[in-house]
Amino acid sequence: MKKYTILFWITTIIIFLAEGVMPIVTLHNPMTVAGFTSLGYPVYFITMLAIWKAIGGLAIIIPQVPARIKEWAYAGFGIDFICAFISICVVAGFNAGSLLPLVALVILAISYVSYRKIKKA
Repeated sequence: MKKYTILFWITTIIIFLAEGVMPIVTLHNPMTVAGFTSLGYPVYFITMLAIWKAIGGLAIIIPQVPARIKEWAYAGFGIDFICAFISICVVAGFNAGSLLPLVALVILAISYVSYRKIKKA
């Protein structure tokens, strides 16, 4: 059980930092705006997505959050990563950069599976 706890915290902290903290920190960074607009998304989408990512990051990292809320946060991040992969592939084609959302999806899946193992025990 201890290995699942360690695995959960490592992967969850990675997701929290990458998806819960970084979008807020880089909210109006010119590179962020350029990246989103190059994919065809409006600028206001950056703020909306950053707020939801911060809420989702807090939901998965705070132990007192109810399990149902955590499940929704995991689902939201999963949808986000899949949509990011598709958006990048459609606009820029399949390349090394398009694999980053899939790597994040794998880390998210490991976090989720370890969360379920801990919850089951």
